[in-house]
Amino acid sequence: MTNRISKHLVTFRSPFYLESLEDEWPAGDYTIETEEEPLDSASFLAYRRVSTTMIVHRKRGLRTETKFVTIDPADLAAAQARDQQPLDRAENEGMSGR
Repeated sequence: MTNRISKHLVTFRSPFYLESLEDEWPAGDYTIETEEEPLDSASFLAYRRVSTTMIVHRKRGLRTETKFVTIDPADLAAAQARDQQPLDRAENEGMSGR
């Protein structure tokens, strides 16, 4: 059997970081690609995650640079949880004046 690859889009409202990487990433949409391999089992079909990659597109002048960054899925989940937390009080007060 061959490996399977799934892709999904995640959106960050604010700049974020992943514990396993040093860079801060800007808010925006990121494609997450997960590769899984089938397990050897005669009784049922099951897969094991091989890798998780964040695909980053950055504008460099007239060119777009694509970077593939291997990430830890637990770090991604933690960053998404932080991003979903309500805005802090000062930001909320500033937005209410609009």
